[in-house]
Amino acid sequence: MFTKLLLLFTIVPLIEIYVLIKVGQHFGALDTIMLVLFTGLFGAWMARSQGLIVLKNIQTDLHSGQLPTESLTDGLIVLIGGVLLITPGLITDCTGLLLLFPQSRRAFRKFITSQFKKYIAKNNVYTNIHFDDLD
Repeated sequence: MFTKLLLLFTIVPLIEIYVLIKVGQHFGALDTIMLVLFTGLFGAWMARSQGLIVLKNIQTDLHSGQLPTESLTDGLIVLIGGVLLITPGLITDCTGLLLLFPQSRRAFRKFITSQFKKYIAKNNVYTNIHFDDLD
């Protein structure tokens, strides 16, 4: 796990810097900065609006007596999309925006759900919660 995180925190920023340099060479520094700012602002607006929609869906599910499983998964995806938008760069911004649109979020939800089901089927889901500690 440490190796994966190390690669994630070193390779992704290097790729982002490379892309920003190439886009800056093609469009110019000011246009590149404006593009990053625009994607960040648009992404923040999208994250807020989609987060509120997800919250409303969770409340609707709970009021109707249903477990909000899809809505909670959507909430996780919107949170991940928001975090990606916070990090500067075009690749992470585009990925974060993809996670915020409901149409593309549906595909990510299917993928995440299938991964959860695989982990559960293999009994690879562990918790470290001790209920005695919660009192």
